[in-house]
Amino acid sequence: MTTPLAIHTASSDIETLASVQGALAVFAGGDGKLDRLARRVNRLTGGAIERAVADKSFAEGKPGHVTVLNFPQKMEARAVLVVRLEPRAPEDEARRAGVAVARAMPGRTVTLALGNRRHAAAVAMGTVLRAYDYRDQRSPGDKDDAEEGAVTLMLDDPEAARDAVADIAAMAEGVFLARDLVNDPANVLTTTSYAERLRALSEHGLEVEVLEEDRLAELGMGALLSVGQGSDSPSKVVVMKWMGGETDAAPLALVGKGVVFDTGGISLKPAAGMEEMTMDMGGSAVVAGVMSALARRKARANVVGLVGLVENMPSGRATRPGDVVRAMKGDTIEVINTDAEGRLVLADVMWYAQETFKPAAMIDFATLTGAIVIGLGHHNAGVFCNDDALAAGILGAAGAAGEGAWRMPLGEEYAEQLKSRIADVKNVGGRPGGAVTAAEFLRRFVQKDMPWAHVDIAGVAATSFDSPYAPKGATGWGVRAIDRLIRDRFEG
Repeated sequence: MTTPLAIHTASSDIETLASVQGALAVFAGGDGKLDRLARRVNRLTGGAIERAVADKSFAEGKPGHVTVLNFPQKMEARAVLVVRLEPRAPEDEARRAGVAVARAMPGRTVTLALGNRRHAAAVAMGTVLRAYDYRDQRSPGDKDDAEEGAVTLMLDDPEAARDAVADIAAMAEGVFLARDLVNDPANVLTTTSYAERLRALSEHGLEVEVLEEDRLAELGMGALLSVGQGSDSPSKVVVMKWMGGETDAAPLALVGKGVVFDTGGISLKPAAGMEEMTMDMGGSAVVAGVMSALARRKARANVVGLVGLVENMPSGRATRPGDVVRAMKGDTIEVINTDAEGRLVLADVMWYAQETFKPAAMIDFATLTGAIVIGLGHHNAGVFCNDDALAAGILGAAGAAGEGAWRMPLGEEYAEQLKSRIADVKNVGGRPGGAVTAAEFLRRFVQKDMPWAHVDIAGVAATSFDSPYAPKGATGWGVRAIDRLIRDRFEG
């Protein structure tokens, strides 16, 4: 598990600035005005801060522009970072300023001299999120174990930030868990080891239950089981419950696709790029990260997270194109393409979630289609929803968290593409509107009057470039957005 930088608070004591270790970040707006902390550092450095903010590159720079002053005289800090951030900057700019600090700081220790600046906690959040570095598969000799790292917020009123700092720590743990799960290779994150990782979350107060294959067969989860039957790794469903709200309040259900590796099965994917299919459990990682964050911050909400863990492999036992399988709901499904497997997993887990928990609403997350990547690229998740209020809540929370999301259509005309000649439905509807027909397939397994959203994160779960809050690789997209949604709409 990648451990987030520890977060501390300290009073705005100008006498301690000279002895700060690691990096020290001071902040100024585009007008170059310095607060008392920056003025003190300016005196210590012989006017270097004034010269930095007067430079054209700083004055014309974007919010979050950083000038680095290495090994400043009369200070113990390794570097002083002069960061452009307006005193009343909005939350998103504050987070991005924190990201800029993480990119620029030498080492893993930094003090953010924020004083009474607005959204100080958001600056810390950006710094902690961007400092993520997945190193679990490197040899111990390659790891920098000498410095664990920390972020210290130097504030005029550190006590007032106590709750915000605790929330940042809980959120970072959830985001880092999601990122680690997506980054883990498939020989490390098997269905069995994944279930054990989730079972360990009970240490934080979650109720965790693992349903094994025999139980899944009893429940009639033929769709899910058909996906994993070609693999030696047993299929599982893991149920995580956090009941921190009213005793009789129906929970929010979060459902995640957890295909730990996707070869495509008999409909085998091309070799080029197949190694990236370790991330095909990204939807389940979102659910795990959210549940971890809720438990760590003791959320006053009832939420149940369910993930279907399978491996899609070709073998003599694997499902063939043309096979017909029966879902827990009772519908028969003609499997046209075994590489459209995630929707089969979700269909059964969604139905189980509704039958078992009678949720107030349900949201599923999945790296479901390449079509959504073609449509939205790597900057927005696709949101399909049967309830306008729920859709608005998800989009609003994603926007507030700085995570891109875009609402996509649903419609019976798309469902027509899924008609089967021999079964109740087929699992693909052809290339046109592929992301929409996938959502329409899932809508078939949503009970009447159930507010439901399907979030296709195929383009945003992992990227080949640095995303706004993460280095290239797993992003942890959705953990912060859904936590915010729960705060706004489901927390008492």
